[in-house]
Amino acid sequence: MAAHSLSSGLLMHLQLNQPNKKERTSSFRFFRKSYNLSRNNFLGISTNSKKRNACFPTLFTSNYKVAKSSSSTAETAEISGVAEIRDKCKKWLWKGKFSINYFVSADDNSSQEDQSTTLNSNNPPLLLVHGFGASIPHWRRNIRTLSQNNTVYAIDLLGFGASDKPAGFAYTMETWAQLILDFLDEVVRKPTVLVGNSVGSLACVIAASESSQSLVRGLVLLNCAGGMNNKAIVDDWRIKLLLPLLWLIDFLLKQQGIASFIFERVKQRENLRNVLLSVYGNKESVDEELVEIITEPTFDQGALDAFVSIVTGPPGPNPAKLMPKLSIPVLVLWGNQDPFTPLDGPVGKYFSSLPYKLPNISLFVLEGVGHCPHDDRPELVHEKLLPWLAHLPSS
Repeated sequence: MAAHSLSSGLLMHLQLNQPNKKERTSSFRFFRKSYNLSRNNFLGISTNSKKRNACFPTLFTSNYKVAKSSSSTAETAEISGVAEIRDKCKKWLWKGKFSINYFVSADDNSSQEDQSTTLNSNNPPLLLVHGFGASIPHWRRNIRTLSQNNTVYAIDLLGFGASDKPAGFAYTMETWAQLILDFLDEVVRKPTVLVGNSVGSLACVIAASESSQSLVRGLVLLNCAGGMNNKAIVDDWRIKLLLPLLWLIDFLLKQQGIASFIFERVKQRENLRNVLLSVYGNKESVDEELVEIITEPTFDQGALDAFVSIVTGPPGPNPAKLMPKLSIPVLVLWGNQDPFTPLDGPVGKYFSSLPYKLPNISLFVLEGVGHCPHDDRPELVHEKLLPWLAHLPSS
């Protein structure tokens, strides 16, 4: 998830648990009021889904299609338990000092020959990269299905999940991209398909643009973010209007007392559940396990520093400058009910235009799906992803 968008959604749902509203400070009332305004204006949300999608008719070209959800025909995604996923996680020391948590589906006790009898040796490994505030278990509805034909890796980016959260670290998109490339080089050691969600998608785009085909064989983007935070989207008039507010928010979050006050309320389970419900199309996917996946890492030492650094840091490279550099196959999947990166926003419009400009890019719009398609309606994602993987050109 994009950091400013998610933080605005979280703050919008804050429960202050104070008996008298008059006791709230005027500054916090302004802070919350500003974020309430941002829900519809800053994030570009239309309350009318038909109006929001009016400029995106059902176009059936070779590279652009709309995928509809059908409860009668959709397959139920196989779910891997969080405990099962965590049991298979390992640690990798990055740059000799940062402990990075990762998952691999292959059985440590089986030989390469044994694995090759189960998985086609031509099938590339997959690396799953989560979005803002998420971690490896966010892929719980995908790992088992994807690992039937491919070796699946998943990683907790620095600052998230069970990976290190170093105090005072300056997080950037470029840092995460380098982490991905080093992981491919040192751990996977095979040409890999990168699969990312939100800022994880953008990190994958940056990594792929800086890599040779010897490391990255393909790219799958699930509702790709335009930047580490919304300061990147300067060509949207809504963002331009609210840039002074974003700068004010950055200033306030750099005040330790204010940042701690906000973060303590942000990580309350009910607040997190409410914002998840607002960004998922399929509300049934927002279960207690998901809330726990998002909540648990927020209590780690360094989590507050990571939150502040990501929200207030530089947005990173613009994907519009990177995508034309890619010659590898790219699959773009986009939920049409995403309030953070809506189809009619600048990022959504840009990615929607790519299949007409670049022959290596395919796009599917997923109806009734929010910002995290892989967990929201995994059966729709698998329906498009598995055939695409099966038809990847040989390396």
